[in-house]
Order: sequence, then structure tokens, then C-alpha cells
Amino acid sequence: MKKGLIRVLCVDDSALMRRIMTEVINAEPDMEVVGTAPDPLVARDMIKQLNPDVITLDVEMPKMDGLDFLERLMRLRPMPVVMVSSLTQKHSAISLRALELGAVEIVSKPNAQSGKTLEAYQHEVAEKIRAASRARLKQYVMPGQEVPVIKTAGNVSNVRNDWVVAIGSSTGGTEALSRVLTGLPRECPPIVITQHMPAGFTASFVQRLDRTCALTVHEATGDEVLESGHVYLAPGSVAHLAIRKSGGVYRTVLIESEPVNRHRPSVDVLFSSVAKEAGKKATGIILTGMGKDGAQGLLEMRQAGADTFVQNEATCVVYGMPGEAMHIGATDEAVALDQIGERLFKGIAKAQSPLKR
Repeated sequence: MKKGLIRVLCVDDSALMRRIMTEVINAEPDMEVVGTAPDPLVARDMIKQLNPDVITLDVEMPKMDGLDFLERLMRLRPMPVVMVSSLTQKHSAISLRALELGAVEIVSKPNAQSGKTLEAYQHEVAEKIRAASRARLKQYVMPGQEVPVIKTAGNVSNVRNDWVVAIGSSTGGTEALSRVLTGLPRECPPIVITQHMPAGFTASFVQRLDRTCALTVHEATGDEVLESGHVYLAPGSVAHLAIRKSGGVYRTVLIESEPVNRHRPSVDVLFSSVAKEAGKKATGIILTGMGKDGAQGLLEMRQAGADTFVQNEATCVVYGMPGEAMHIGATDEAVALDQIGERLFKGIAKAQSPLKR
């Protein structure tokens, strides 16, 4: 056992999955599997004995439901958890519930239909374990509170469709997005979002957001006209989301090209398109996330005259993406999570006052 490595406990009722995860993780130079468990009851004892840094946890297992185990774990001994899920609607909904309960990330199980190579899968697993090992768990173990819907400023109440809000996020982003969007009023410019998620999970996430928000939330399908009061989320792993202006309106565009910054969808692709198409009539926001995706695109938005800011370090689960944006000068403003909605409308009001359109 080498010092300084991320120590991982893999919990899965499938012997094959335990073997795959062990091989994938041990192939990385900065992490190792210190134990595997076939069910949560065995895992409970191994956690006490091995004190791992990160747990990978199957969403459905015998003897104790994965969600029940996670809820008890986060209440009694909070630690970073990466959920491992099959690509089914049922499992994606369970995984999203796991993120609400305190899991940091989701990784899909290997699937022949995904077209993903073992090397690509190894990279995905490793990156999510690294992100989990650096996560600020205090964002997850605090009891949920209702998010008050903000009131728009007087000159923003007539929001027009020629303003675009673009948001990018990754690790910890599902809960951050949920909190931000739940606090926004119906009188809101169209919002386009790239959140790093596995394929098949965004549909469940969209359904959850749509139930809890005043806004109407869609999984982007391409060529939709952006409308105020509506949110368009990039489909996980399928395509990059971008926008284009045509006939005086903005439309969504799905681009099935190679990953950018190892991500598809990429925040940089979305932000670059907003910088080009909307210019100064836009707001760019980066929320919590691992890595640097979105920083360069946010810089392009700022250079095009858009209002830009990021979630502050104290409220981020992982301050990678926002921190990189600050570092390269894409913004000089970091805002606490629960103040993002208010800051968004203040920026729009400032840009529109006095109105010169």
C-alpha cells in the first residue's frame, strides 16, 4: 500500500464489476482499491477497518438498498461516494436521488452499446474518483431548505428573448443547478445549460427540475427557439449544445462532434457560441465542477461584452472550473450559491438601464 494514493472501497454485488473497477482504478498512478464488498453490510465493516477516501457504490444491491445505505452513511460518517449505475431510466432516477442524499458523482457501468473504449471508461472513472476525493461534503450533509423565489427588478420584468443566460457545471452541479433554478421566477430570460452527466441521465434530471421550478425545463433536441421562462439542458454524452441566431431569434444547436476538454457536452462549446451569437446580450455563469471546461468560453463571453461570474469557492463542491475561470480573467466576481439568482437579475437590470434597445 503506497502512501499518498486515493484509497477506494468498491461496493457492488457483481463479482465482475468488482473486478473491472479494481483493474480500472489500480491502473491509475494516484489511486488504489483497498477493498471490495458484495453488499452494504460487508461494506459497513470494511469502512471501519480500512477508512477509505472514496467509496464507489452500486445503486441497487441485496440485503440493504443502496440509497438506504448512502443516507445512513452520510448521516453517521460522511464521506465521498461515487454512484455506479446502469443506463436505465429507473437507475438514473435512483442515481439522481443519491446525489440529493450526498453522493458526489455518478459513473455509468460499462455498456457495449455506448461505444466507449476501456481506456475512455478508465479515464471517466478515475476523474470522478479524483473529483470525489476533493469534494467539500458540507454542501451535501446540510438539511435541505426551501429556496425563496427572487423578485425581478422593475425594468427586468419584461424580459425579452434577445437575452441569453448560459450556465456550465460539473461535479456537484446537479444540486447547485437545482438550487439556482428553483429560486428563479417565471419572468426569466431563456437559459441554456451544459452539465457534465453520463448518457441517459439528463432526461430524469430534466423531469426533476421541471417539477420543482417555476421555469419549464427541457432536454435540448436541437432547433428549438429559445423562449423566456424556459431552460434547455444539453443531453448527457450525446452532443455539444450551442446556440445560433436565425430570423431574429436564438435556436438550440446540437453538435455531434468529438469531446472538447474530454467532455461531450462541453461548456466551452456552449459559451463560445453564446459569445459569438449573443455578444453583450448574455450572462455567463460557471458553477461547481472539476477541471477547466468553460473557463476559456467564459473569457470569450466577457471579451464579447457579456456579464460573467462564477460560484464562489466557499459554496462549491469542487472549485476547479470556477477557479480556473477566475485565474484566466474570464471574470473577477465570485458569488455564493444562494445569491446567484439575485446577482443574475442585477446584472441584466444594469445592462438594460437605461434601455437603449
